[in-house]
Amino acid sequence: MNRQIAIIGSSGGNLYNLGGKDPRKLLDEILMQLESAGLSCGALQFIAAQVSMDAAKDTSPAALYSWNISQGEPVVIAEGTLQQVNQAAERLDREIAEQIELGEIDGIIVMSADPEGSNRHAIEAAAKFRLPVTGTGGTSMAIIQTKGAHVIAASGTTGTTNRTRAVTFVTSLSKHWRLTYRPVIGNAAANLHGASGSSSPWRRINIRGIMMASLPGFIGMALILAVSKIPGLSPLTEVFDLLIKALPVIVAVIAAKQVSELDEVSIVAGIVAGVLSVEGGIIGGIIGGIGAGIIVHYIFRQCVEWRFPATTVNIVAGGISGLIAGLLVYFLIAPIALSAGQGIRFLIETLVSWSPAIAGLIAGLLIWPAIIGGVYHAAILPIVLLEMETTSNSFLGAVDMVGLVMVSAGITLANIIAPRDKGEAAVAAPGFAINMGFGTFVEAAYPFMFSNKLVFAGAIASAGLGGMLVGLFGVRGTAYVPSFIGPITSNNTFGFLISMAASMLCSFLITFFVNKLSGYRDAKNTVSM
Repeated sequence: MNRQIAIIGSSGGNLYNLGGKDPRKLLDEILMQLESAGLSCGALQFIAAQVSMDAAKDTSPAALYSWNISQGEPVVIAEGTLQQVNQAAERLDREIAEQIELGEIDGIIVMSADPEGSNRHAIEAAAKFRLPVTGTGGTSMAIIQTKGAHVIAASGTTGTTNRTRAVTFVTSLSKHWRLTYRPVIGNAAANLHGASGSSSPWRRINIRGIMMASLPGFIGMALILAVSKIPGLSPLTEVFDLLIKALPVIVAVIAAKQVSELDEVSIVAGIVAGVLSVEGGIIGGIIGGIGAGIIVHYIFRQCVEWRFPATTVNIVAGGISGLIAGLLVYFLIAPIALSAGQGIRFLIETLVSWSPAIAGLIAGLLIWPAIIGGVYHAAILPIVLLEMETTSNSFLGAVDMVGLVMVSAGITLANIIAPRDKGEAAVAAPGFAINMGFGTFVEAAYPFMFSNKLVFAGAIASAGLGGMLVGLFGVRGTAYVPSFIGPITSNNTFGFLISMAASMLCSFLITFFVNKLSGYRDAKNTVSM
């Protein structure tokens, strides 16, 4: 039997700041969890104001959401002032009460409802027929209970999120009917369109994804270091030192959120774990964050199974999980993690010190095959961030800028000035602008490299040249910043500038002459025909 659930309520006062201001996302979370339990939405009445109900007036703009049975999704059926929407909501309230009278509704989910106003008839009908009611909103739930409704679970709104509320609602209903229910932890929209989220947090551990998402923090640190070199701004070096200490917290938060996918709850757990993992560096932060994400997933589910109020679920899951993971790193893992990071940096410095020019040449020659083969993001980028952890710049980061970004810029520039056909110039221009302006999108060179072996070979040779100069000048730098800022963030502004210019000029000249040669051959073949 597919039980039908009525969802009633409003964007609320406190709820407005905890997900109520985005009604579609709030409702999607509930619908996803209902589907996982084999339940369906049979009716919907949700008043969404554009301000918190604590400050709303009759003239405040609002919208009324109802359930479209044919489309199987929420739809807006009325818009206008809050007074007008409330009038429409009262009519819909009577319709839902009639559905309950006819036995078409089996259970009620309530959020910041008005049991003495726009939800009066539905609540009275639910009480009359002893339908199970679950919901949030301290005041409204208390009034609903006084009306004799069969409330199986009630909680305040404070500290909850869209996801934790939805899971709590559906868990309560599932236990009441003894249904098998496994909470879906993942993207609500994706799951509603048929993509299932991974049920195990272990499968969501992705070091590459954690590093990529954390990159802005490292770049911000590099920019602060560059600015601190400007006369009069030397006090910013203290900000730089503070940011270095914050890096483990950044990676821990990203790791916890990606692994658990519990939004604000996992963010809190990640922060707590990250603060306690600072002494372990970014490796310690990653371990602490992953641990927090895994633990918060299981503690959250267990608290829901024990029918803790939604607010308590968030407090226990977020706080306790972060403490457990963070304390494990603080007392046991931090020294090992710190030594591992130092060991990787020492190994790179040792290899480079043997012959800086040869090390740079090899790194430059291999960096294009590495990014094309998927090795760059999996191995090189994490090493770059480990190097940046203490100095904000990196040997491999400098090779990235000269070997990938500047080479791609040179290839695209040549195809703007001397394209093989007019269409290629239009393709190349955005890529050149992004590479020079943002220090990324090296893939813009792919169409030209893959269509001509000489251009491909020229890209590798140019990267090798740039890498060799990076080693020769002892440059440490980073990509992912505008090209004109790259030299400023490095330890050797002049050396980095020469290395960047050389690799870009080399790739430009090779591509330019290859294009000219191809054009000459095409013209010759046309004449001979």
